[in-house]
Amino acid sequence: MMNIAQYLDSTYLKTPAQAGISESETLQKDKDLTQEAIDNGIFAVMIRPDYVSEIKKYIQERNSNVVVGTVIGFHEGTCSVEEKLTEASKAIRDGADELDFVINYNAYLKGDLELVEREFVQCTQLCIQHHKIAKWIIEIAALNDGQIADLTKRISRWAEENFPESNLSDIFVKSSTGFYETTGGKPNGATFEGIKIMLDHAGKLSVKAAGGVRTPEDAKKMIDMGVKRIGTSSALALIKNQSASEGY
Repeated sequence: MMNIAQYLDSTYLKTPAQAGISESETLQKDKDLTQEAIDNGIFAVMIRPDYVSEIKKYIQERNSNVVVGTVIGFHEGTCSVEEKLTEASKAIRDGADELDFVINYNAYLKGDLELVEREFVQCTQLCIQHHKIAKWIIEIAALNDGQIADLTKRISRWAEENFPESNLSDIFVKSSTGFYETTGGKPNGATFEGIKIMLDHAGKLSVKAAGGVRTPEDAKKMIDMGVKRIGTSSALALIKNQSASEGY
């Protein structure tokens, strides 16, 4: 029987302002999420950078192997390469095991491929130097099918051109932030169609499906398709074979 929990990044990425709660209440939410992961064998928690240090400490105090992930350049991805490197460096010092970068898809759409390649190479290099996982969010809801295929393929090629094959397992392409605002009822997270395109063009890189995976059946289908990780705010519901009514 498939163990879905080992594929899941249990996710809470709202800022206190977005949730209408205090910083201390946000930290408590992150701690509750982390305890849930510890108790249920969930692979990782994915939280905002401001809370990485406290959550890493919380996990270590409980002698747990739950992985701490965080997001960089979230959620627009438009900050400079230098800003992403600074944010990532702090997250690494604070104890993050995995860093999910929002690629500058706006620069990609404008044709500034040099910038996109430079941020990919420099930020990924930082992660590899510190033995961390780098995941690159391409925000598939902002792209058409041809752009999803092209950007995924470019990331795969940049990875192979700049890093030894032994490091490629530490580099992912990820679908979505969950914060992109779509119109006309279009999904803003992972879709089977979008994920298939990513899988078909990711080469030796792994794919993470994030957002929109709300039933155990959908999670299993994504895993059967070949995704290695799933980002969700409904991790506990999925492993308890329940459907999530809303959320990331």
